[in-house]
Amino acid sequence: MPSLKTVVVVGQGYVGLPVAMRAVEVGYRVVGIDLDENRISALQAGVSYVDDISNDTVAAALASGKYIATTDYKDVAGFDIAVITVPTPLRESLPDLSFIESSANSLTEYLTKGATVVLESTTYPGTTEELLVPILEKSGMTAGEDFFVGYSPERIDPGNAKWGFVETPKVVSGINEVSLERVKQFYDDLVNTTVPVSGTKEAELTKLLENTFRHVNIALVNELAIFAHQLGVDVWESIDAASTKPFGYMRFTPGPGVGGHCLPVDPSYLSWEVRRKLGQNFRFVELANDINDHMPDYVVQRLMTMLNDNGKALRGATVFIVGLAYKKNTGDIRESPSTRLIELLLEYGAVIVGTDSHVEDHRWPSSVTRADLTRESLAKADIAVLITDHDNFDLEVLNQSSVAILDTKNALSGNSVVRL
Repeated sequence: MPSLKTVVVVGQGYVGLPVAMRAVEVGYRVVGIDLDENRISALQAGVSYVDDISNDTVAAALASGKYIATTDYKDVAGFDIAVITVPTPLRESLPDLSFIESSANSLTEYLTKGATVVLESTTYPGTTEELLVPILEKSGMTAGEDFFVGYSPERIDPGNAKWGFVETPKVVSGINEVSLERVKQFYDDLVNTTVPVSGTKEAELTKLLENTFRHVNIALVNELAIFAHQLGVDVWESIDAASTKPFGYMRFTPGPGVGGHCLPVDPSYLSWEVRRKLGQNFRFVELANDINDHMPDYVVQRLMTMLNDNGKALRGATVFIVGLAYKKNTGDIRESPSTRLIELLLEYGAVIVGTDSHVEDHRWPSSVTRADLTRESLAKADIAVLITDHDNFDLEVLNQSSVAILDTKNALSGNSVVRL
């Protein structure tokens, strides 16, 4: 790799920042773009807000002189490679690609002959060719000839110590053969294994397939958990027993719902595209959405029943939520089931206390009193619910408490614990 090729990473969140740091590590000059001034200020001070990236890593990147964090697209002039890792949220069940469009338009102003642009943001099949390429071609150049375009779905699993960005195989694609070659060369520098596919649509569908598979199977065990409880069956024991089968079965476990950007959002992109282009319903996705979206409602029902058994009402009761993040050992509360749970509890008139050291203060819900997980703070609650079983939680505080606790993770064993 020629030294000091310039890589632009648009978006410095949980996807973009690991890409930027790894690119610096292997010898690229990297410009990290993000329009969030708080993020950029933190990065410029050597502070990471992404759990998998340490402050020392950011500080070392800055000290090397090969990384700058900025909100100004003028700093990307002369780039060789640009990677777009911006969010693609749903707005009222419709895909919002405005962040991709804005990023592409800004990059187009500085696009030069021979450059490569890669989209990593999760989206529906066809986005790269139908949306990104036409915007970039406003430069007056032709994609696949004058510059190169590809798609490589992000597969980052926050908090996964075994399968990080470098270790996880990276699917790569291009709009033509030469684009694929350029994209593959770049990611070969960053990760251990690249997996080329024939086109960008296939790569786009790959990410949606992965997350739809998880979404549907989580919905299956969630609904099974509801019915098993009503039938008086220990669903957790059955899952453990089924997991001993060495073939034909993959373990999934129930929980309070799904969260993050991926599972609550990605399958709906595929469902939307099927409806838009084929006029048909993706029934598996719609059913999975319905089940997983309503798991917080089920959690509230269980809490109400547990309180009722103790002669208490939910209205006026203090509910202690243990873990607000959607995923263990991360601080990400995007689409977390805890947010919907909090909304429902407030509607019923509950007082809410919560604990989660991973969630930053500026992301903490204003309606939830923040507390540490101690015997004293827990004793003040009428009931507790474990939503996220972070490794830094002292679960013995919960196991030894006399306060009724709903365990949605099958992580507790105390006398006052009731499992989902």
